[in-house]
Amino acid sequence: MTPKPTPDPPAPTGYAPFAHLTALNSALYRQIMRAFLAAKERFAVHLRPEDVHAVLPVDERPAELDAVVNALDSLVKWGNLRADPDTARVTAVEDFYRKRFVYQLTQAGEAAEEALSAYDEALGRRGALQAVALHDIVTQLRALLVLGAEEEPDPAKTYLALDALTSRFAALAENARAFMGSLQRTIDLHDVEEEVFLAYKDRLIQYLERFIQDLITLGGRIAQLILELEDGVVAPLLRTAAAREAADAAPEDAEHAEREAYARWAARWDGLGDWFISRDGRESQARLLRGRALGAIPQLLAVVRSLNERRAGRSDRSADFRTLARWFAEAPDDDARHRLWRTAFGLYPARHLTVDADTLAARAARPVPAATPWAEAEPLRISPQLRRTGSYERRGKPRKVEDRSEARRHLAELAAKQAAETAGARARLATGGAVRLSAFGDLDPLAFGLFLQLLGDALATWRPDTVRTSATSNDGSMEIRLTALGDGTTAEITTPGGTFRGPDHLVEIIDLTEGDDRR
Repeated sequence: MTPKPTPDPPAPTGYAPFAHLTALNSALYRQIMRAFLAAKERFAVHLRPEDVHAVLPVDERPAELDAVVNALDSLVKWGNLRADPDTARVTAVEDFYRKRFVYQLTQAGEAAEEALSAYDEALGRRGALQAVALHDIVTQLRALLVLGAEEEPDPAKTYLALDALTSRFAALAENARAFMGSLQRTIDLHDVEEEVFLAYKDRLIQYLERFIQDLITLGGRIAQLILELEDGVVAPLLRTAAAREAADAAPEDAEHAEREAYARWAARWDGLGDWFISRDGRESQARLLRGRALGAIPQLLAVVRSLNERRAGRSDRSADFRTLARWFAEAPDDDARHRLWRTAFGLYPARHLTVDADTLAARAARPVPAATPWAEAEPLRISPQLRRTGSYERRGKPRKVEDRSEARRHLAELAAKQAAETAGARARLATGGAVRLSAFGDLDPLAFGLFLQLLGDALATWRPDTVRTSATSNDGSMEIRLTALGDGTTAEITTPGGTFRGPDHLVEIIDLTEGDDRR
């Protein structure tokens, strides 16, 4: 007698393969599905109930096989598994009519497990600030510049270069988002282990500082390369990549596929530009990331302080009040509660209501112990006006107006002295023309500090291809003009605090307060 083939169960509707996640025995269902995934990796197609029961973890394995069979049947009902009659061990008619099945993963069940694995992976990913990715993006952008300079760029090289660029950029953006999210959770003291955090906080801060430095250095270079490519270079490359991507489309759909591919490439390029370039009053994502990373450093230090306070055993006010409430509840009688009240809040007899110089003198002459009962203490004389109006002001001679002319004169002298010293420092720094940086002699601390401020303002505007730049001090009193030299010489400036060394440049410093009009 040949058994009738069992028809396939109806395809599950909606998201039924995910129903086992919220079922009563969800832990057992998840272990069973993991057993089927492990079997698939070993190229095993079918599993019997006893096979599933044997591979389940010992601490989560049901005592009875029927519990596993019922769970398998439920997974079949939801569409995660498929049940086929097990005819391999049939030796008699009675065995044929007995309920025996082998089970295998369905397409919907496998897809659900892949989605859950991706969810667990994304949820557990902490991310990283990839400084190496910034270097790779610079390399790919330079490769695109080389391809753009060719008369007919090679489609394969163009597509691969753009694909590598977008993949590296997508990984950078995603990892940065995940890292900043995990860092914020650490700052918020969620799931933070004190010993682990205190052990790696220094490395974390160094990691942030190193990435911020790389982002400042390479971010400007990437922005400059993007602007060069947008100057009529990148659009043909994007069309070439779109045409190669749509090459395998059907002839009737080729034009539409190429338009869609070009739109995707253009959107990716716009996202790359928005990430590194601030436009139309909107800050770039790189600048926002740099700001968040910089702000995370003091927040991390605040977390360290909080952890140290926690380790020192400090408690908050709410904990103190709860402890005090328990003490009141445990007090044996009202007298004990009154003593606890006075001790906790310092509410002693109200001899402090009117305390002036006369009161203090009288107490010094005749001290009154703090334990003196109210009825035995010397009474205080309180003005009836205090009871009528709620305020009491003692009449008397007003205080003298303090003469601050001497303090103002001292401040004026200090300001004049500082202005003279600053003017002298400006005069010492004014070059009267372009000179080499190495030509500067010994500088005193004030002049050297002013020089470093000017040099820092000039270098802040420096770009990778810049040869000459200029900047003005914050107060508008001085201007510096800096020109790079290609001879590879090194400049040294001696100061009381040490020796300043760096690449030699042509420097012209102008004191604008002297009316210099050599602009």
